[in-house]
Parts: sequence; C-alpha cells; structure tokens
Amino acid sequence: MAKYYNSTVSGIGEQVKDFISAAKMIIMFDEEMALPELRDSCVLHKGNVLSDTVKVGDMYKIGNSEYKIVAVGSEVQRNLMNLGHITVKFDGGKGDLLEGSIHVEDKGIPEIKVGDEISISRAEGATDGSWLGLEGKTAVVTGGASGIGKAVAQAFLDNGANVVVCDMNPNEPTFNLSDNSGEVLYVVTNVTDSKSVEAMVKQAKDKFGKLDILVNNAGINIPCLLVDPKDPHGKYELNESVYDKVTGVNLKGVYLMAQALGHEFVKNGSGVIINMSSESGLEGSEGQSIYAATKNAVNSFTRSWAKELGKYNVRVVGIAPGIMEATGLRTLAYEEALAYTRGITVEDLRKGYTSTKTTPLGRSGKLSEVGDVAVFLASDRAGYIHGVTYNVAGGKTRG
Repeated sequence: MAKYYNSTVSGIGEQVKDFISAAKMIIMFDEEMALPELRDSCVLHKGNVLSDTVKVGDMYKIGNSEYKIVAVGSEVQRNLMNLGHITVKFDGGKGDLLEGSIHVEDKGIPEIKVGDEISISRAEGATDGSWLGLEGKTAVVTGGASGIGKAVAQAFLDNGANVVVCDMNPNEPTFNLSDNSGEVLYVVTNVTDSKSVEAMVKQAKDKFGKLDILVNNAGINIPCLLVDPKDPHGKYELNESVYDKVTGVNLKGVYLMAQALGHEFVKNGSGVIINMSSESGLEGSEGQSIYAATKNAVNSFTRSWAKELGKYNVRVVGIAPGIMEATGLRTLAYEEALAYTRGITVEDLRKGYTSTKTTPLGRSGKLSEVGDVAVFLASDRAGYIHGVTYNVAGGKTRG
C-alpha cells in the first residue's frame, strides 16, 4: 500500500465517545486549526501531510483499525489539506454524504488513543484508476434482466461499478463477473408502482449506501395501427389497454424512477440520470406510433429535467438506440405484428435489419455498443454533457 496521508492523534475531546456511540462517526481537526468551541467534539491531530487525492477504494487507518473508503464528499480534499478537518462515518455509506465527510466500511468502531497514527493509503498500481473512474459507484438499471438493460448492467459491472438490477422477471439473471467487477443486487421491481420503486431504493441504499447513477431502461413496445381498415378495432389496432400499458411503463415508470433517484442525487449533490429513448422517438415509426410517442416524450423529459436538475450538479442525458441485434424480446409474435402494420412479410421485415437503405452501416447494433455509451455518459469524462440524447443507430433515419 502507498501511504499518501499521515497524521498523529494528539488529543481526544470529551464528547468524542458520544459521537461514536450515537452517530458512528468521528470529527477530525488539526490541533492548530480547531476553534476552541469545537475541540471537545473532535479527535485532534498533528502532522497532517496530504500528497494525493482521497478516492473511493482507498484505505483509512486509525491506530490498529483499517477501513475501506466507500464514499468521499466533494470538500474532503480541500478541508483535509487546509484544516486537517473531515468527518469519518463508520456506516458503510448508508448515511447521507455531506461535503466534508468520508464514509468507510461498517465493521466496528475503532479504539482511539493519543499517539495513534492516522493514515490513508492506496494499493500499489491503483493510483490512477481506470479511464472512466466508475469503480465503487452504484448504478440502478431498470429492465436489467434482459436485452439492452442487461448489456448496460454488464458494462457497469465490467468497469467496477456496483449495479442494482431492477426488473419484473422473478428469475434473477446471471452476469459475467471477475475479480474487478462490482457487486450485483437484483430487486424485482414494478416501475409503474411508486411503493415498489420506494422499496427498491431502500433496499439499494441498505446494500450500497450512496446511489450515483440511474439508467431508465425499462420499456415495452406493442406494434399496432391507429386505424386498421382491414380489421377495425381488431387485434392490431390501437386500443386503450395497449395505450395505458405502454405509457404506464415508458412514461410513468421513467418519471417515478427519476423522481425517486433524483431525490437521492440532489441530496448528495451529484448524480447522473440516463433515459433510454429510441431512434423511433426521434423519427417516428410506422406501426409503432404509441411507442414512438412515449420515446419522444422521454426526450422531452431529458431536456426538461436537465434544466431543472443541473443547478444541483445532477446531469440528465439520453440514449436512442436503433435496430439492435436479436434478443429474446424480439419474438415471432412481435415481428408478425410489426410486419402486419407495415403491410409486409416477416421475411421482408428481417431483410430491413441489415439493409443499407434502412441503416447506412448495414448491420444491427450490438447491445454492448449501447452499454459502452451508457458507461461513458455516466462517467466524469462526460461531465459537460447534459440535456441531450445520443442516437446510437448506425445512421438510421426514416427520412
């Protein structure tokens, strides 16, 4: 381990034990910087040498007790360098993250005595981290049991993020995990039910503490025509049941999830919301009018929420996939319905998946390509991207 912060306990205020027992935290202050009225509540220290940036995953040590850092407030670096002052919470990240606090893993409270060393270290070779820097962050992905959602969840796991996978499927999906992958929490969630969403958020916070990213991916598509002259009010004509079902998942679900996670992000002073739209939401789609309408509305959510939440350091962006590689969701029944609405055969519909007249790149998109865009947009590398939707569709347009 490479030590980059070092100091020594020089005094322990009379109220320190009360803070430890009541709130599972200590307040550190350089003995030369602490105001008289604060000294009784602080662990005073001297030395205070800081030579690097405090990051999630580093190790905080006081005396003989060592803890992994799981969350770092935005003012920790400046406060520690200038004042030797931070609050250390031993709660595993379950409490609110304040600007001047670090949260460490919850594995007991240290015994502190004068003369103990205080240090922060980083594993050798881990100084620079990955390019995206998603390690230790937590992403919530709806509709994550299959299709695009599962690919997005896998991309976050591959980049060291923890992932809360939400889906209606009672069967938990499997993911490819390595020693460097984040952890997975699977929660059966109905995104159209506020109580279900609230329960998921609580379970996610209990597991991972701070939540950092939301991917609003859950959505459904039921091809149908506004008017079917061949079969008025028939199987493939839009009706209230289809309308309510599609708008419920694609709009109400997006709003409920964004609001629930938005409360967390605003409270934390940071966060990213990624809304999954569709190329059809940008261009319209024959036989998929209600689906396209909901996805266009999602684009408006993205633009509007960006204007509302930017002031709180919460970014909102969108992804609009085009024709993607086949998954279990592209069933024969779905293809038959879509082909019917367009007056073509299923065979002709499938030819369009690779036609350069439809998609200039002449192929369907890979699910992993959507995942790659999602992890980039969620990272600090995309820190000035806000309020826009990226079309990941191989140049596809309905012209």
